[in-house]
Amino acid sequence: MAEGGMFDMLKRARDLQKRMSKIQKRVEKQVVSASSGGGMVTVEISGKLQVRKISIEPALLKDADAKMVQDLVTSAVNAAISKAQQMVTDEMKEVTGGLNIPGMS
Repeated sequence: MAEGGMFDMLKRARDLQKRMSKIQKRVEKQVVSASSGGGMVTVEISGKLQVRKISIEPALLKDADAKMVQDLVTSAVNAAISKAQQMVTDEMKEVTGGLNIPGMS
């Protein structure tokens, strides 16, 4: 490969890295939410997959047993994680052009 071609390839790689870094920072600030039990439990998760908030309707705590509440919280957390992962994948498509590149989504 000619030196000019190698230089161009390295420049494109650096540009791609910068764009990925910007997207990563943007995604980390975004929050998605999901609920279960007809909205009785709601979970908010950041793009870094960190739980930001769990809301449980007070009526659920009065009327439900602990196992049911645990199941609803688990369901809402898993749904929110799936949404956050999909958000990251969608954002990374901007950089990858839709290609499935291992480790980039």
